[in-house]
Amino acid sequence: MRVFRGLAEVPDGFGPSAVTIGKFDGVHSGHRAVIQRLCEVAAEGGLVSTVITFDRNPLEVLAPEKCPPSLVSIEQKLDLLAGTGVDATLMIAFDRELADLAPRDFVRQILVDRLHASAVLVGSDFRFGHRGAGDVAMLRELGGEYGFVVHLIDDVRPEHGRRVSSTWIRELLAQGDVAHAATLLGHVPTLRGVVVHGAKRGRELGFPTANLSPDSEGLIPSDGVYAGWLTDGGERYPAAISVGNNPTFEGVPQKQVEAYVLDRDLDLYDHHVEIAFVERIRGMVAYAGIDPLIAQIGDDVAQARRILAVEPA
Repeated sequence: MRVFRGLAEVPDGFGPSAVTIGKFDGVHSGHRAVIQRLCEVAAEGGLVSTVITFDRNPLEVLAPEKCPPSLVSIEQKLDLLAGTGVDATLMIAFDRELADLAPRDFVRQILVDRLHASAVLVGSDFRFGHRGAGDVAMLRELGGEYGFVVHLIDDVRPEHGRRVSSTWIRELLAQGDVAHAATLLGHVPTLRGVVVHGAKRGRELGFPTANLSPDSEGLIPSDGVYAGWLTDGGERYPAAISVGNNPTFEGVPQKQVEAYVLDRDLDLYDHHVEIAFVERIRGMVAYAGIDPLIAQIGDDVAQARRILAVEPA
């Protein structure tokens, strides 16, 4: 997949293209359905399948107080988009200048002049241009003027008619329901970050953990213990993962993420790793002493083995 980080990086003569536009936060199953159709339209017309997305949620600029946390970082988003088979992604900085573009200028400057769009795929609620003045009807009108066809894509509604959305996935992660979130995402919720030094309490208890830096990429699920995977340099290891402030001990930072790799004592300090959440084992509980805590961790590890189908070493 070719990546253009701004209009200036799109080469002259790019296209003709089939284009879809959106935040694509999480690149969930609804997004993937749109991109699959985009690739089909592109293949049918000999076009370059192209995703337009933004370097931030537009609400960061338009209404910061209403802006939710992102499910994935920019780099995670680009990696997920690359996995869909799309030919190119244009990552545009969403700033005040872009927000103030009139709908016609948005279409002419981006879709027509740079991407030479022949087909544009959007959902029924698509809005564009200053204050969202442009809608699907206007896009079709401008398509007739500038020579591109607009395809309307239906929402993906897997359960009780509810549309798959980043909002729904955030709700599930806030509940710790990573397994359900994964079905809507089409991939397992994942964090990326650097392994940093912690208080080493896990090692003292017999369960050494890799502590993820607080500025990790991706949305952290609710406090609790999870079964999942830690990936380091292409090697994937089964893990029991703790999220939270560990209420048994005082002074532990909020939303600390630490992973105990099953049956391996790895030196991961300063490594860039990924931590994937497969299933929640339990919520976070305060214990009256060390012995009950060690017993509980042992049970957590056994549960993680069962969930991940991993035999003891």
